[in-house]
Parts: sequence; C-alpha cells; structure tokens
Amino acid sequence: MNTFQPPLLLLVLNGNSGPSVWMILPFGILLAAIALMPFINKHWWEHHYHHVSAVLGALVLFYYVLGLHAGERMIHVGYEYLSFITLIGSLFVVAGGVHIRFRGESTPWQNAAFLTAAAVLSNVIGTTGASMLLIRPWIRMNKYRISAFHIVFFIFIVSNVGGALTPIGDPPLFLGYLKGVPFWWELQNLWQPWLLTIVLLVTVFYAFDRRSYMKAPEKIRAQAGEEDSWKFLGMHNLIFLAVILGSVFLASPWREIIMVAAAAGSYFTTAAQVHGANEFNFAPIKEVAWLFLGIFATMVPALDYLALHARDLGVDTALKFYFLTGSLSGVLDNAPTYLTFLTASISQHTAVDGHTLSLDNLRDLEAYTKLHGTELMAISLGAVFFGAMTYIGNGPNFMVKSIADQSKVHTPGFFAYVIKYSLPILLPILALVGWIYFR
Repeated sequence: MNTFQPPLLLLVLNGNSGPSVWMILPFGILLAAIALMPFINKHWWEHHYHHVSAVLGALVLFYYVLGLHAGERMIHVGYEYLSFITLIGSLFVVAGGVHIRFRGESTPWQNAAFLTAAAVLSNVIGTTGASMLLIRPWIRMNKYRISAFHIVFFIFIVSNVGGALTPIGDPPLFLGYLKGVPFWWELQNLWQPWLLTIVLLVTVFYAFDRRSYMKAPEKIRAQAGEEDSWKFLGMHNLIFLAVILGSVFLASPWREIIMVAAAAGSYFTTAAQVHGANEFNFAPIKEVAWLFLGIFATMVPALDYLALHARDLGVDTALKFYFLTGSLSGVLDNAPTYLTFLTASISQHTAVDGHTLSLDNLRDLEAYTKLHGTELMAISLGAVFFGAMTYIGNGPNFMVKSIADQSKVHTPGFFAYVIKYSLPILLPILALVGWIYFR
C-alpha cells in the first residue's frame, strides 16, 4: 500500500507498553468482512461497507485517544491516509483522462510484451501510476476473452513486482531513499531477482493466456494481431501525471496541494467524450477511500505491536527477513512493515568501532547498506513482491479490481484470489527467488 510519511516505530505510548493484542481484532474483522460479505450478502455490503469500515476504525481511534492517551499517533496515521488517498485519487483522475484505444484482439505474445513493458514503466511512474494508466487499455486489448487471470497477473506484475528497481517504483523503497539508501541502490542490487521474477511470472501468464487463446473462436484468433491499431486521446494529461510524480519528492502539505491541483486541472481540461470512452466515474475511488480509511485505522495496533516486539521474533537471517517482511506486507501496509524490519535488522548490527547502528543516522544507514546489503535486499524484495499476495497488500491492487469490476470483468473474490492464484502460483515463484538469493 502507498504511504509516504514514516510511521512511529518502536512506539512507547506515554509510558504504556503498547497496544493490547486484542485490539488487532478489528483489523481481522474488517479483512474478514471484505473477503466474505460480498458472498454472504452482496447487496447489504454494497450499501453498508463504508459504515462497517468507519465503525471499526472508530473503535481503534477511541482506544488510542481514550485508552492509551496517544491521540498524536492517530493524527499521524490520519496524515498518512491523507497522503495515500490524495496520491491514489489524483492518479485515478488523471489516468481516467487518458484514453488508449486498441482495435483488434491481442495475441498471447503481445500480452506478454505489454506486461513486460508495463513492469519496466512501473519503475518510472510508480506501480500506482502504471496501474491506473494501463488497466483500461489492458482490458480493451483482451475484450473478447478477458478473464480473471488477466486481472490477477496484471496486479502481480504491474501493480507490485514491477516497481522494485527505483525508489519511485514502490513506497517502501521511497521511504528507504528518504532515510538514506542511495537512489540507484535498488537498480544496482535488485535487478537480477527482479528480472527472474518477471520472467517467471510472464512465462506462467503466457501459458495461461495461450490456453485461453486456443479456446477462443476461430474468428477471433484469425483477427488477433492482424488488424491492430492504437489511438491516444487526452495525452495532455501526461503533463499532469508528471506533476504528480514530481510532487512526491516535496514535503507535506505542498505535496498534497499540488496533487489535488493537478487532478482538478486534468478533470476540467479533459473532453467529456474521453471520460465517456473510459466510462469514467468516481465509484471505484469512493470504495477504495472508505475501505482503506478503516484499514489504515485498524491496522495501527498490529503495526505498533509488531514494531515493539520485532526483536522477539528471532529474525536473524536474510531469508527470514524476506519471508517475514513479505508475509506481513501481504496484509499490512508494506511501507511501515519495511521500516519495521529495516529497524530490526539495523539494530542487530554494530559498526567496526562497536557503535550500535541506528536507522535515524544517515552515516549508520550507509554503513549498514555496505556491510549488510543482503538483508536490505531481502527486506526490500519482501515488502514489494509480497504486496501482490492479497488485494489489500498494495494500494493499486484494490483499485485495479474496482476498475475491472466497473468494466464488468469477472474478478476473483478475496479468498479466491489467494487460494486460486497467490498461493499456488505467486508464492512458489517468490519462494524460489528467496531460496536462490537468500539461502
């Protein structure tokens, strides 16, 4: 998920030992509701999901304010949520003003090439920017045989794994850059596992897509790749996209002000026919805003409990950091999870002179990067790659699903996504990558 303000790590709340483990329950209830309610009572959930999210978030808010007397912690989370939804919302509006029209039907080779190119682009405009810009063209390219696996692999590759090579690519890496990790460190150190993971995912996708293609009617196969044409409308919005991406490096509140201004400029300068061609409306961002409001609030006790007890988990190898960072990034905000385990890793090491390293000391982080870069690789890849394990592991995931649902494309439910795709396909690939590079 996308959050740019560093969280309060190693929190000791006004003399308290930290949140009760029982206060993680609202987070679990919200996740269960997101996963189950669309199947139990879809009509009720569509009309009341925002109430459920707000009530569960309010329980945690009152607990921190009245029980722990730590209202400043929730104020900080409120700023994080504001940054998150401003970024997601502004990119959603700007991408909705760019219409990429594809005539014809894409072949499996064209789809594989598209996903590979999109993975590279994710490092330039971020996983969120690439997801919002390319999901609608992706659906149109495969309109005659679009299915759930097309959406799932788009989330795997474009919304998550693709953005592991630059700080712009994914928020955890941006936080590392703000703390002192050199800008090109990821590209220099992560390109090999990134490339292997992309090749494996695209290969598996190609096998799925080839099978789907061969089952398509002969008429569709005959047309695929022969009468292709592309048309681009609303390309002036790329200027607004560049403004939003550039503003990421600014301090709050100027960052959010510029993002909102860019989104407004895009919306009011985009022709109505372009929005109409994209079937643009605010329903997807409304759903994401309400659900992540609850997620941001309810995950605070889980994150704080983890931060306070990270050292007790016995994580002392790169492979353990990879899997534990990854497993929690799949269900929690991957940015603070990254910082939590980076802090835990740094605190276990000392410099040559016996000085204990600290995340808040730039020179210490530079020393750690040189002496213990393998652990930083593991934490970075775990945070970015495993964000694809669930719809809530990274902000763009749920947005892609919402846009696909709005376009009447079948998408798997929360559990189906995990059981049918994440566990049998994504996890073995990520486990193989971990075993190769961190065993």
